[in-house]
Amino acid sequence: MSWRRPVRLLARRLARHRGYDLVEYPSDALRRRLKLLRHHGVDLILDVGADTGEYVTRLRRHGYAGHVVSFEPLASSYAELCRHCAADPLWEAVNMALGDRDGQASLNVAANAHSSSLRGMLAAHVKAAPHSAYVGVEEVRVRRLDTVFAEYRRAAARVFLKVDVQGGEREVLAGAEQAMSAITGVQLEMSLVPLYEGQALFGELLEWMTSRGLVLMSLEPGFTDPRSGQLLQVDGVFFRNERH
Repeated sequence: MSWRRPVRLLARRLARHRGYDLVEYPSDALRRRLKLLRHHGVDLILDVGADTGEYVTRLRRHGYAGHVVSFEPLASSYAELCRHCAADPLWEAVNMALGDRDGQASLNVAANAHSSSLRGMLAAHVKAAPHSAYVGVEEVRVRRLDTVFAEYRRAAARVFLKVDVQGGEREVLAGAEQAMSAITGVQLEMSLVPLYEGQALFGELLEWMTSRGLVLMSLEPGFTDPRSGQLLQVDGVFFRNERH
């Protein structure tokens, strides 16, 4: 999650209105992630918390050509996600959240959409990003990854799990205990300070990953408090240390 996303989209719209296009060059973090995906032979990405599909769009733009299954529970974001992947036969969209149980849940809908969460939002988050405040609630379907893993993995040999679920990372991992043994790598959004009620923070999530044999191979800066410059979230990219 980042305030840079809406700014970047606005800049591209303004440029196109004037007959230009903005070409995005990959950041060092994105280049490193792409290299890791290639090195580990990833042929399927499970994109959990897909929002409107920007994560996959950027990977596609810079060379990732494998299969993708994107999970997004929020109806408005899912509709836009479907438009983005409609012409891509290797990209599938699924309207559900992933968590630690199968059932239904109340999703708190943020004004900026991509900060929506199954958890309550703390004041520190709203102060750093006022446009992320909640404006409604939507009932969504929730499944454990263990429940649906075989259905969406199909014949993939090397699966990469990306998790960006606004404070619900621990629940996604808890619902993936069986699937995790078949997962090659994980990208996990990790908060350095509490932003959502009861969420697991960086230390707990790092310990969970390393205890399952996944090695931290890259850190990507994420959400920053624009008032102070404090880094609030990072993305950790983990892989099993099996290819040298």
